[in-house]
Amino acid sequence: MGAQLSLEETAASIRSMEVRGAGEIARRAAEALRQEALDYNGHDPKELWARMQKGRDALLASRPTAVSLWNGVQAVFKGASPEMGAEALRKTLASNADIFIKRSKEAVEVIGRVGAKRIRDGDRVLTHCNSKAALSVIIQAHKEGKSIDVFATESRPWRQGLQTLRDLASAGIKPTLIVDSAARWLMKDVDVVVVGADTICSNGALINKIGTSQIALAAHEARVPFLVAAETFKFSPKTMYGELVEIEERDSSEVARPDEVPAGAKVLNPVFDATPPEYIDAIITEVGVVPPSAAYEIIVKELGHEFIFERN
Repeated sequence: MGAQLSLEETAASIRSMEVRGAGEIARRAAEALRQEALDYNGHDPKELWARMQKGRDALLASRPTAVSLWNGVQAVFKGASPEMGAEALRKTLASNADIFIKRSKEAVEVIGRVGAKRIRDGDRVLTHCNSKAALSVIIQAHKEGKSIDVFATESRPWRQGLQTLRDLASAGIKPTLIVDSAARWLMKDVDVVVVGADTICSNGALINKIGTSQIALAAHEARVPFLVAAETFKFSPKTMYGELVEIEERDSSEVARPDEVPAGAKVLNPVFDATPPEYIDAIITEVGVVPPSAAYEIIVKELGHEFIFERN
């Protein structure tokens, strides 16, 4: 994780996007909270609890819509209470953080081993954007000796598909890049689709890179299995109580330069879209393969009811 930052420095680095990636953000937050707990030398559990709550709020404020950050923070507090005493509280918080950090690092590897069983020898696989979890599934299938053809979408406007090509090539796979609009055309020759996730909602809907939903629709139409590879900290507890996932929209200049756009015209640049659960065949997690309908149970089991409600 590099040099140890204070809790305030960690929050600032997440806010400035110096620290990126869902898993890394969550682990950094958990590590900062762990250190905050261990650095407390007093004997007043209420004082320790107040410090931890202040730190928690600072971290969550750094990226308020990042579900991975939210879940990483909540995991640290699971089962903790000032009523247990200062020393027990300190140990519980530190232990929770250690468990979360270890599990989050191992999650992608486990997802790869589990998900690779869903890919058969000779399959033609399509993936979208650049997901470490999805690529883990594909790369593990290749490591197991399965002969597979892999197609990656370009993933405009950031073209993350080029990074996917590099990741696959470094693993010994010879992938093929397609433009985003070719996904439906190609689907007739695809055996399975594997994508990652930004967020899994409590009803099983998937929030992911823009274009995911139309690929899922094309797969549904063609009766091609559509699989989602997602660590459990991608499941959003806040959606259980009606909160909608914010669809971020970035600057239009990522799509077209201002001098290319005629006066009066607009350019939209949404980052994510929502894929209905009925278009998802299975979600591959580090705790097993589950249907979208199991999202609620995953959220409750991983976090527990006591920290599902968002605190203001």
